[in-house]
Amino acid sequence: MSNTPMAASPLTRAVLEIDEYASGLGWDQPARLFALVDTARLRAQEPSLAAQLGLEDESGTAGLTPIEQDEIPTGKPLDEFLGTIAWPDAVVGCALTVERLMLPPSAEESVPQGLSEKKLAAWVAEHPDRQEVRMTVAVLRDGARESALRLREKDSPTEVLTGSDLVPGLAEALVATFAD
Repeated sequence: MSNTPMAASPLTRAVLEIDEYASGLGWDQPARLFALVDTARLRAQEPSLAAQLGLEDESGTAGLTPIEQDEIPTGKPLDEFLGTIAWPDAVVGCALTVERLMLPPSAEESVPQGLSEKKLAAWVAEHPDRQEVRMTVAVLRDGARESALRLREKDSPTEVLTGSDLVPGLAEALVATFAD
């Protein structure tokens, strides 16, 4: 991973790896879901899959391997789709990358009240201060979380913001996919 700090936690490295992958696909992409698996366990239990993923020669250090899942259905709201997911035990975490429009906090005062979700989305899309953002959020079964945010206008690996609480609602939705 060329732009991932080696001192970062395995979860941060996984989030940045997914962000870099999504960046290589360009903007205006659909949401993408990833399973996170323990790399050492993957090499030990599935050596042929590890070889296909180019992991057979990596050192024995702790790490997470993101594995992209099937396409997310476009006709279903994301929160409803996430509610249908059940992960096998081998999956130690999951991640989602999604693009959205966001407004700066200063625009909150001017948001019209009583708009439907569709009308609010249209209002945001027309707002002069809107910004396109790609959010990559990852969680582990134990509740650990990490996020990466990339603005379209500052689309550079050195301009990616990371933190554990950047997108708390999406992180909670992903944690819920591990509930029994």
